[in-house]
Amino acid sequence: MKKVVIRYGLLASLLIVVLSAIDMIFIAKVAGAEIQEIAGYLTMLISMVFVFLGIRHYRDMVNGGFLSFGEGMKVGVLIVLIPSLFFGIFDILYTEVINPGWMEQYYLDYESKLKATIPADKLESALKDLQAQKEIFSNPFLQFLLMALTVFIIGLIVTIISSLTLKKVKK
Repeated sequence: MKKVVIRYGLLASLLIVVLSAIDMIFIAKVAGAEIQEIAGYLTMLISMVFVFLGIRHYRDMVNGGFLSFGEGMKVGVLIVLIPSLFFGIFDILYTEVINPGWMEQYYLDYESKLKATIPADKLESALKDLQAQKEIFSNPFLQFLLMALTVFIIGLIVTIISSLTLKKVKK
C-alpha cells in the first residue's frame, strides 16, 4: 500500500502544483478573482483523479481485485494527505515569496466589488468582515492550514465516492 500511496499522492501533488501555477500565472492576468477562484477549485478537483486511480490500482494490482470500503478510505485518505500538504506549502511559497503582493491585490479587488454591490447601510459591516478575514489570512500558518484543509476536504469527498464505486468484496 505504501508504494501506491506515495506514487499517486506525488502524482496528485505534481498536478495540483502545476495547474495552480498555470492558474496563478496565466489565468490571473486575464480573469478576475472570481474566475481564478473557480479555476483553483477545479484544479483541486481535477488533481483528485489520482485518488480514484490510486484506489483502483490498489484494488486491482495489490489487493487481488478486492476492496472493502474501509480499505478504500484508508488508501484514499493517505493519498490525499500528500497533495494537501504540497498545496499548502505551494500556496505559502506563492503568496509570501513569488508574488507577495497577491493577497493585497485580491482584497483590494474584493473590496471594490463590495463597494459596487453592497448597499451603503451594510457596506461598513461588510468591510469590517473583510478586514477581519484579511487579518486571519495574513498569518502564514493559518493560510497553510486553510489551503491544505480545503484540498483535504475535496479529496475526502472524492475518496468516499471512489471507495463506494470501487468496492468489491469477496463472496
